[in-house]
Amino acid sequence: MAQRIPSSGGTYTVGSQGKLPSVFPAVIVGVDRGGDVLAEPLEWAGGDKPRITIPTQRRDRSPPGIGDHVLLKIEGMSRERGRKDLLGRVLKVLEAKPSRELGVFQRTADGRARLVPVQKKRGGRELLLNPLETADIANGELIVAETTPSQDYALPTGRVIERLGDVSSEKAASLIAIHAHGIATAFPPEALAEAAAAKTPTLKGREDWRALPLITIDPADAKDHDDAVHAAYDDNPANEGGFVLSIAIADVASYVTPGSALDREAQSRGNSVYFPDRVVPMLPERISNDLCSLVPDRDRPALAVRVWLSAGGEKLRHSFHRILMRSHAKLAYERAQAIMDGAQDEHGERAILAPLYEAYRALSRARDHRGPLELDLPERKLVLDDKGRVADVVLKERLDAHRLIEEMMILANVCAAETLIDRKQILLFRIHDEPALSKLESLRTFLRTLDVELPKSGAVKPQLFNRLLVQFKDTDQAALVNDMVLRSQAQAEYAPDNIGHFGLSLRKYAHFTSPIRRYADLIVHRGLIRALELGNDGLPDMPIDRLREIGTAISAAERRAMEAERDTIDRLIAFHLADQVGSRFPGRVSGVTKSGLFVKLDRLGADGFIPAATLGQDYFRFDDAAMALVGDRTGESYQLGDRVEVRLSEAQPLQGRLTFEILSEGRYRKPVNGRRGARRRTGDERGMRTPPKGGAPGGLAKGRKSRGR
Repeated sequence: MAQRIPSSGGTYTVGSQGKLPSVFPAVIVGVDRGGDVLAEPLEWAGGDKPRITIPTQRRDRSPPGIGDHVLLKIEGMSRERGRKDLLGRVLKVLEAKPSRELGVFQRTADGRARLVPVQKKRGGRELLLNPLETADIANGELIVAETTPSQDYALPTGRVIERLGDVSSEKAASLIAIHAHGIATAFPPEALAEAAAAKTPTLKGREDWRALPLITIDPADAKDHDDAVHAAYDDNPANEGGFVLSIAIADVASYVTPGSALDREAQSRGNSVYFPDRVVPMLPERISNDLCSLVPDRDRPALAVRVWLSAGGEKLRHSFHRILMRSHAKLAYERAQAIMDGAQDEHGERAILAPLYEAYRALSRARDHRGPLELDLPERKLVLDDKGRVADVVLKERLDAHRLIEEMMILANVCAAETLIDRKQILLFRIHDEPALSKLESLRTFLRTLDVELPKSGAVKPQLFNRLLVQFKDTDQAALVNDMVLRSQAQAEYAPDNIGHFGLSLRKYAHFTSPIRRYADLIVHRGLIRALELGNDGLPDMPIDRLREIGTAISAAERRAMEAERDTIDRLIAFHLADQVGSRFPGRVSGVTKSGLFVKLDRLGADGFIPAATLGQDYFRFDDAAMALVGDRTGESYQLGDRVEVRLSEAQPLQGRLTFEILSEGRYRKPVNGRRGARRRTGDERGMRTPPKGGAPGGLAKGRKSRGR
């Protein structure tokens, strides 16, 4: 229990900035890792506002929401881990922040106006709207409404605060995700003003690397280029066949200083969010796409690491430098690969690329020796037309150019972590824990269906999973095994407590290479600037608990971004398939539950659901050990990984849901009740069984993906 420190009189001194009365109005700003509510005074004349903790045991059962204005009483201070915290208690909620709903506008036949929520299953509420205030809104418009005090209506009431356009437009898919997940799109005026006033730093305090032919290699449609690379052969006789790598990363810290409006907004957002039709950046475009983007022939500030490699890819030493650089070329992955594969080299880029590719091959040898997790997960990309509709879904080819950049970024991240550890500078590590025992047991159960036994003894290492992946490589089960191994892994996150990165098989790892789009990388940049005395804009003093709080928040922001992107893709695919109801598709059973089967379509990669009640006239029971649904009478079964053909029976674009009916006949095994039926059903007989009262649940399979190693 926290040790309470009594105050002197009716005020509390907050550092050197001022005093707080014992009772004052405050605003709820968040919740800490332990579930305690955090508040700040509404009025404060000093510098940074003090933060008051409202411990769980000192607040009401129904805590105030973020944004609520409350009357707060200071009850003392606590001293934990060498710091002092103000402790408070809510006396009264002065003004509750209205909740917001995202939904579709509907006007009923009797003239009533309603908002029908898009996110019903996530607690969305239907709202009654004022018919006069919504007279110019058409049925089917996507709107945002704010709740208003109810006046004895059967439904809560609200008022429209934003109109987002026609819900039938595919462009609505990302807008729904943005609003549903609370992703900020507009920058505050003070942040935009700071961005507009920013100027490119001069050579003062920097090394001049402008003559070094650094190049960027990125996706063809990239707008923010935050890393550039160069490789040369080491002329040191003691390192025969070795390399000197230079990896330069945009110096965002020179524009976004601690405590500034840009910094506060970047920390709040945590990361940029990428949708198929738009990007919601962490920083204003003036910073992300202009001043910090390492475009060719422009002077740009950067934080660079120079690495000496042996011929075998072993890192011998490294050093960090604050530089001014000038990119000599901007290449797309496909163009870089084509040049190395023999395409015409119009601008002499092959001379720059050749040593980079040789250095990559050396790094690959070191990677093979290290033995990181080698999942083979094809990445699908939605190709949109000029109206934002899905024109095609293509598999993104993995080229050596992709792997080259990936290996060099991993190397730079390792160098950053090692340097900060050696200098005893606190930092946010990128950590990835080993799989939990419960997930390993689920994987073990699945593998038994393939007659494979996962060892129960010995250390769990990535090589264990790699041997499994190699065993099923080029088989019909390869994709499924890769997916199940992925599901067994922990979620990577940010924290100041280093437990290593299991998936990469690295003990020291931190994100350093993308400060334009990840706040964690900006923290690492500032740590390096401070530790190496590269400027006065390094990481300020802060308790490690505060850094832990930031790590927790930006890890949550990363998960939110992944969910928003996945939801958008689900909706876009559902929009794409909405006029193909009745069409047949090949796929694979990707999940089995008591309620039914999840199926992933082959080409589109879309997930849909087959309710168990529609499988036929038999009664299908869930066999947990076999991960299958098995018919009581016939013994017909559908198992995880089975190849199937399905027919699309329903597409719900707003919810991003697809519902299928099975066309393929299942495999036959011993029936659950010991009887075997002699008759096999035809495709036309399927789906005749009446669903139970209330219907069978539908929805998309939400498989996890580990992004941003």
